[in-house]
Amino acid sequence: MDIVDANVAAAFSAFPEDVQAGLLGLRARIMAVALAEGIELEEALRWGQPAYLAAKGSTIRLGVPKTGGFAIYTHCQTSLMSDFKAICPELNFEGNRAVHFVVAEAPPEAIDLLIHAALTYHRT
Repeated sequence: MDIVDANVAAAFSAFPEDVQAGLLGLRARIMAVALAEGIELEEALRWGQPAYLAAKGSTIRLGVPKTGGFAIYTHCQTSLMSDFKAICPELNFEGNRAVHFVVAEAPPEAIDLLIHAALTYHRT
């Protein structure tokens, strides 16, 4: 799926080349989960990072942590990361806000669980 928003496209282009594929892979996973669940997404920039917003969800952001690699971020005042950490404790978590990935490794398929939980966080 092409990036429609020029600002989002520019943000992806501005990321270091070595992490672009990983970030675009996470973007594809977010889009695939949303499509499978019939969730309408808004793709925009938040804090200068590509962000994915669903009407009944919590924002997901993609970015590059200071330590390198790439990361998926959720709102730190939700239980999303702590719940996901209980499922995948072997991953590299940044507190209650992010999962970090190294460039040479693709995120595990289980990341789809985190994406789904974020996109449906406020459903009743």
